[in-house]
Amino acid sequence: MIEALWLSTAVIFVAELGDKSQLMAMTFATRFRARDVLLGITAATAIVHLASVAIGYWIGRGFADYQGPIAIAAGIAFLGFAAWTLRGDELTEDEAEKAKKASGSALLAVGVAFFLAELGDKTMLATITLATQHQWFGTWVGSTIGMVAADALAIVVGIALGKHLPEKVIKYGAAAAFAVFGLLLIAEGAGWLG
Repeated sequence: MIEALWLSTAVIFVAELGDKSQLMAMTFATRFRARDVLLGITAATAIVHLASVAIGYWIGRGFADYQGPIAIAAGIAFLGFAAWTLRGDELTEDEAEKAKKASGSALLAVGVAFFLAELGDKTMLATITLATQHQWFGTWVGSTIGMVAADALAIVVGIALGKHLPEKVIKYGAAAAFAVFGLLLIAEGAGWLG
């Protein structure tokens, strides 16, 4: 469980850097208290990642005899996440305006926005991928911690500096990390087949 927790924390933290939801966190932090934004992010992330882990666990256990091909498919997915990260993910002006104008409870506004933003996002897909290979509870807790930590970093930096993290450094670093994880998974899968 500890290995799954640490691995998923690291992978999801890196995946979240420069992601649209991290930009949403900065935007929400300009309107609501940072504590409320973090609580909303945590609740939404825990729910989405629990569903992601359930899907990944089902795939990993249902196809236990095919661990080699699953590892290769997971590695290819991580290479895809690397390309997705290089392509970038931006918050549109319309999305930023909606985040600023959110009404009602801060927790509800942030929680619903993050829940919807994370459905089908690369961090959700990365969590599914991790859960096919690793223990589900550690993956769930780790992926939630990684995402909340990355978004907390965005909030702190956004408040302190009033601008975004160095985008190119984050983009290339995250893409490189995904590529390394992808190549390692492909090598592991090839070992199962050999």
